[in-house]
Amino acid sequence: MGKFDNHGLKAISPLGRHEPQVDAFAGLLIREVTDRTLASLAARQGNEDAVKSAAASYLGGALPEVAGWAASGDFAAWWMGPDLWMVSAPHDSHELLAAELKEAVGDAGSVVEQTDGWCRFDMEGSRCFDVLERLCNANIRTGKAGEATRTSMEHLGVFLLCREPGQRYSIVGPRSSAGSLHHALVAAAQSAI
Repeated sequence: MGKFDNHGLKAISPLGRHEPQVDAFAGLLIREVTDRTLASLAARQGNEDAVKSAAASYLGGALPEVAGWAASGDFAAWWMGPDLWMVSAPHDSHELLAAELKEAVGDAGSVVEQTDGWCRFDMEGSRCFDVLERLCNANIRTGKAGEATRTSMEHLGVFLLCREPGQRYSIVGPRSSAGSLHHALVAAAQSAI
């Protein structure tokens, strides 16, 4: 039983639905991802090594380097800026990710709950290059798995995570603009046919 079941409440996705949106095109699938929780982690000045060590112990793997993302077990993280990362985990098993992460890093780092501030769309298929080249200025054809690129799509700042070059990507952007980002992805998919 979920925490909202007693009151008849249902969570709403960034696109305002009760179920994640899925759009299928020839050679392309775009999925709204709603089952992950997010927390940002910033190392406090002079505590960079302590945060990296504590986070690695908690996450089961090192925090990614500049312009990278990495996954380890339930967790994924990507570099957002100097000594700043976003950490992601399954919502069902880590609903209190921010609190767990703060306990792990202690006073060496600052942690902020970010789940409701962002939206994520996963894109997969042979037409990823066609769609992404219409939307952003990232040099995706030379990209490698594990790269996290900060770019813009439809005038929105986003993170583009390369999971498999040319085949699988995650696009993470501001939740308040989820509809605009989704519209841009779908319109680019339709125009690339």
